[in-house]
This record gives sequence, structure tokens and C-alpha cells, in this order.
Amino acid sequence: MRTHYCGQIDESYLTKQVVVCGWVHRRRDHGGVIFIDLRDHKGLVQIVCNPEDKSLFKLAEECRNEYVLQVSGTVRERLEGTINSDLFTGKIEVVAENINILSKSLPPPVDQDEQSFTSEDIRLRYRFLDLRRKKMQTNIRTRHEIVRFIRDYLEKNEFADIETPILSKTTPEGARDYLVPSRTQPGNFFALPQSPQLMKQLLMVGGFDRYYQIVKCFRDEDLRADRQPEFTQVDIEMAFMDQDQIIALMESMIRDLFNNVLKVDLPNPFPRISYQEAIHRFGSDAPDLRIPMEFVDLGHVFKNTEFKVFGDSANNEDSRIVALTVKNGSELTRKEIDDYTLFVSKFGAKGLAYIKVNDTSNLKDGLQSPIIKFLSNEELKAIIELTKANDGDLIFFGAGKAKVVNDSISNLRLKIAKDRDLYSQPWAPVWVINFPMFEKNSEGQLTSSHHPFTRPNVSNVTELTDKPLEASSYAYDMVFNGIEIGGGSLRIFDKETQSAVLRLLGIGEEEANEKFGFLLSAMDYGFPPHGGIAFGLDRLVMLMLELDSIRDTIAFPKTQTASDVLTGAPSTASIAQLKELNIAVRKLVSE
Repeated sequence: MRTHYCGQIDESYLTKQVVVCGWVHRRRDHGGVIFIDLRDHKGLVQIVCNPEDKSLFKLAEECRNEYVLQVSGTVRERLEGTINSDLFTGKIEVVAENINILSKSLPPPVDQDEQSFTSEDIRLRYRFLDLRRKKMQTNIRTRHEIVRFIRDYLEKNEFADIETPILSKTTPEGARDYLVPSRTQPGNFFALPQSPQLMKQLLMVGGFDRYYQIVKCFRDEDLRADRQPEFTQVDIEMAFMDQDQIIALMESMIRDLFNNVLKVDLPNPFPRISYQEAIHRFGSDAPDLRIPMEFVDLGHVFKNTEFKVFGDSANNEDSRIVALTVKNGSELTRKEIDDYTLFVSKFGAKGLAYIKVNDTSNLKDGLQSPIIKFLSNEELKAIIELTKANDGDLIFFGAGKAKVVNDSISNLRLKIAKDRDLYSQPWAPVWVINFPMFEKNSEGQLTSSHHPFTRPNVSNVTELTDKPLEASSYAYDMVFNGIEIGGGSLRIFDKETQSAVLRLLGIGEEEANEKFGFLLSAMDYGFPPHGGIAFGLDRLVMLMLELDSIRDTIAFPKTQTASDVLTGAPSTASIAQLKELNIAVRKLVSE
């Protein structure tokens, strides 16, 4: 139907006949001559329709935005003064000799003009129109480039692409499963996999050595800008490799990916910091190292303070006091400080103390803050020395339960950096390693920091069971600009350790056999040492394209209520379908 793409015609085609197909981007009537910008996925070309050909001109008059046309004509140079240097085709135009309207369009609710604003709800409802936009075309095609590069890299390194089941067994992965009722076994359910974790471990037992899969995973959890109920994972596992070897190989893949797709050179090697160091310096296990602000612990300064707010935290082992210095922050207005105070309250902070540093040589009159009157000269001097604050800086303080301080001040750090553009570099990758094996939930029960199949970094099982909260693990996360794009670990490969971990998590022998009997059984038959990693593809694309939402990296995403407004999913099932599945739906009565 066509000889060329719209966006590929340049001066080399002058005087040649071409046939192009695409959508009407816009139509302009200039004093009897009609110009049509015709668009396909390669770009735009200007079509000229002269009035001498009355039938053709009449067709051109009928054309509206998003009509689908087939146009044949001759390529010529644009007149001087009409050249568009922003377009690859900006020096030429096609003089139409024939126009065929292939398809008409209603006035589109999604405007193709990138400068106009269309609400996200409308964009998702008419996603097929939204996907025509240049930005979305770029996003989805770049995603394709990223996937193609990853596949090529892994296959060159002898990884085999192996599919694992979608209809699987429910396992504890930290979120609710999507359940699928079994028609042939009434009352029983499959679960859609939250990850192929156990299956890929069994592939290592099967001797496949190096596995990968670009796979759909499912989690029934509350959504955020960087989460979806169904998401795509680059899932990788390898046998007979230690942590350093896995990290080096995966780091090389990501470094080559950025160089190939974005022409960006990343550091070699990536820096590594421990989980404990990340929490101590940044209050987060996914720190953004582009931001030149770090926590300064001040607990020891206030052990004997008369300021009760700081004193209580300084003498509580579950609490901490930190300072965060904002360079040139004294220019912040009271309203801006109040806004930041409101911001940290969302993370549980009861307030946000601060000191404006006007003159470090005069602690009495050179510091400005409502809390100055409660602090001694010795405490003020220690604050200035430890924070290395200079004239014109502002110091924020977080005091209270360690989790609240970490959450509130780490997020404040991110917000201030964004508001004031405090980034020192465009890309800052880092490996976070040595995660704790366990942590306690709000009920005081042990939970896995990564997952129950992560290998503990202990000398023996007794050491693990006696002091589980002191045990670290062979777990590692790759973090970019404060976003975790991949996480993995070495896996447990002996039955005794695996059973001990499950017991510590409150999973007894009967439950363990019911849920993981197939895995435990495999450990009796030569389970090799192995480990792996999984990268969130949607999140990786979002990061590389510097987008605000993973919905803009997915062709047909869900909303924040896990709905598909395009198709109307989820929807009700018919009585016949429910009867066949032996399911009765209970009507919810609103209170």
C-alpha cells in the first residue's frame, strides 16, 4: 500500500513518485491551497493539495484530524521561508496526485499535539489513541530496544530462555495472590505467580545452569506510580556462582544497556554499600546518591540535654536524632518550611525542627530557630561542627522512633533535592548489600527481608536460630537514583537451613510440606549452590526514560484501583460461568 514511510522522505527523493499512508495530524487551508501533515510512526510529511485538481481538492477538504489516508504524489523542495528545520522531512513536501481516504475518524478525545493536556483517565480510556502520540511511541519502542538488548546480552552469555507456569501454587512473596478457581477440582485454586522464584530454583536442580525469562508477574496489592497489579520481570538465575560473580555480570549488562540505548557511560564498577550504612547515612535502603546531603547522627550530643524532645529520643535505643543540612537553605521562607513540616507528617513525624545558620561565629545571635532557647551553647557548637554547616545553610532535625525518622527525613531529603535541583550528577547507580536476614513486623513476628529462600550469611544453623535478628544475608539490590531496579540473592541449597528459616518464620513442618514440599524434596537430590536476580522491566524503562509513572511504559496499563478503563475489567461473571466453577458470589451490603 505504500512505498515509503512518512518520516523517512528527504531531499534524496526529489522529483520521485512516492506512496505514503498515515493519519492526518493536521489540515491547513492557506488561500486555496490545502496542506496536510500526514503522520506515521516514523514521523511527519507535508502533503500539498492544489485546487487545479477539483476532485482531489474536494477529498482534501473532507479530511479531518486522525483520518487515515493513502497519498501518492511527487516529492519537491519546499519554498524558501517554509522550511521546517525541526523535521527530518522539513525541506521537502509531497504534491498530492491521488488521495484515498481509508478510514474516517470522529473528533479524537486524545489530542496528538504534545503541548496540549489530556487527563490520564481519558488517555487510558482511549489508550489506542494515546499510543499514537509521539511520546508514547518513543516509550514503547524504547522498551522494545531495552528488551532486545537484554535478550541478546543474556543469550551471548549462555543463558537459556525457559518458560515457567502461570497457573501455579500460592506462595508467601509478601503480597496477596491473584487466585484462579479450578473447574476440574472444585474448591481448589491456582495462584498467578508473584515471581517464578521456586520454579527457577528447580531449573538449577535440573542442570540448566543459566536461566532467564522476561515474564509477567502478578501481585494483588495497593498501587503507586511505580507499581501495577501485573508487571514484567527480567528473571535470572545461575548455578555455581558466588555473590561477587553475579553482581559483576549483572552490572556489566546494565552498564552496556545504558551505553547502547542512551549513550551513557556508567561508573565501572558500581559503588557498593551495606544495608546498615545506607540506613545510617540516608535513612533508606534505596538511597539516591545524586544528592549531596547525608544524615548526621546527633543522639550522643543530647544525652543530657534539657530539651525533652531530643532528650527522650537520645536515651531510647529504638529512636534516633539526625540532622540534614541544606546548603543555602536559610533562604527558605517560613511558608516553605511549614510545607515541609506538613510533608514529613505524612510519614508519622510529629514536627520538623530547624535552625537557620546566619553567622557561625556568633552562636548566640547568629542562629535563628524556635528551638534555640532550649539548647545550650555546647550543644549548638556540636551541631554546627558535626553538620559542617556554613553561613546561609539550614539544618533540619528528625527525632523520634528510628523508623519514623528514617522514613520522614529520607523522603524530605528527596523532596528538597527535587524542589531545589540539588543533583550532583545525572546517574548514580549503587549496590546495596548485606541485608538483614529477618526483620520484625508490627506484631513482633519475624518476616523475611527479601524472601524465605535467601541464603543467610552465618557459619551454621545454630547461629541463625539463636540470634536471627543479628544474621545478615547474601542479598543485594541494584539502586539507581533512589529507585530499586533489581533485587536478588544467593539461595539456600540445603534442607536443614531451609527448614530452619521456615520455622523461624512460623511455618511448621506440616505447613512447610504442604506449601513447599516439592522444593524441600528437591533438596534431597543434589541441589547446587545458586543465586539470581530479578529486574523490574517497567521500572527500568521508567528510570531510563526519566518518566514519572510506569503506566507510561506499558501499552495497556491498569489504573491505581487496578482497573482497566479501556476494556472495563474487572467485570462480573455470568451465572453459568460461576456455576461451572462452583463459585457463589456473596453480595456486599453497605453499612
